[in-house]
Amino acid sequence: MRIPRGGPAVAGLALCVGALAACGGSSKDAGQGELAPPPKAGGAPTGTTGAPEEPAEPKTEDGGGLRGKVIVLDPGHNGGNASHPSEIGRQVQIGNGSKECDTTGTSTNAGYDEHAFTWDVSNRLARLLRDRGAKVTLTRKDDRSVGPCITERAAIGNRLNADAALSVHADGASASGHGFHIIEPIAVKGHNAKAVPASLKLGLALRDAYHSGTGIDYSNYIGEKALDRRSDLGGLNLSTIPKVFIECGNMRNPGDAAKLSSGDFRQRIAESLAKGFDGFFG
Repeated sequence: MRIPRGGPAVAGLALCVGALAACGGSSKDAGQGELAPPPKAGGAPTGTTGAPEEPAEPKTEDGGGLRGKVIVLDPGHNGGNASHPSEIGRQVQIGNGSKECDTTGTSTNAGYDEHAFTWDVSNRLARLLRDRGAKVTLTRKDDRSVGPCITERAAIGNRLNADAALSVHADGASASGHGFHIIEPIAVKGHNAKAVPASLKLGLALRDAYHSGTGIDYSNYIGEKALDRRSDLGGLNLSTIPKVFIECGNMRNPGDAAKLSSGDFRQRIAESLAKGFDGFFG
């Protein structure tokens, strides 16, 4: 995901147009065939909203502080977005302005799409968290549909009164940029202010675990020690529960792209993020 800074409506339009041009192709990457299937739980009806929820009685390991916690995982973008530009391009209110409902995301130069990456990582992570006793909901049910809008992605966590939420992404910056970063919220009056302190704690726990577990460097092109705070993302502005984004690496950088395209490395990403949630809940 690459979202230009500036006024929300103008920045979002630039992303939507750029992403549609760059990311409308197929996802024919060797690692994509290893995508995890959706959780085998009662999901929501088809469409642009709803998500698979956790099994009623998950198999548990020694999850410590995760047992019984409600966690929402938000796999960025969706596989049907590129073919529905008018649907995902419509403006929605994000608390301090407006932005597109959703975007297509980015891809590696070899054609591995961000939406496929985020879906795979989120499913791998969901299984690990459920094994620790957490109750996990994903914001989308598959990698073929459209959306949901960024407003609904935030609303899912709010309705569940979740203990934490993570939006999974990969960046599409200049090829010279490499590394990962966490995007944390800035308080937007009347919306997310009460959740910001816990969100900052969540961001720090995930940053430390991700850096330690994957060995990926802090981003060399954005943020300070892989932490970046923003008020132009609806998924953070509208979240009343602790929530951050992670840009797991830069898909346009050859070194990062090679890692993100590997099924084995995506499992390592999921394991690292699970340890981050362990750290957050303590």
